[in-house]
Amino acid sequence: MGAAMMEALFASGHAADIVLGVLAVEAVILARRGWSLTTIIGLIGPAALIVLGLRAALVGAEWYWVSLPVALAFPLHLLDLRQRLHARA
Repeated sequence: MGAAMMEALFASGHAADIVLGVLAVEAVILARRGWSLTTIIGLIGPAALIVLGLRAALVGAEWYWVSLPVALAFPLHLLDLRQRLHARA
């Protein structure tokens, strides 16, 4: 890939779209392996939200479209962490 193609990939936000696609495939694989929906959302949800914030930043969206998904990732991460710690106990 040339530099111009990479620049276009990132400027359009499609680089983030690729990452979101990979996360979606991972979620499907985990679901087929019997993981619960709650566990999958806790694991992949924060990453997906952060990537959505990245995508918004890449395409020059307003600040709130960048910060909102990133901010929402934190409580979802905390819920996942709590679930994992209780599972160990």
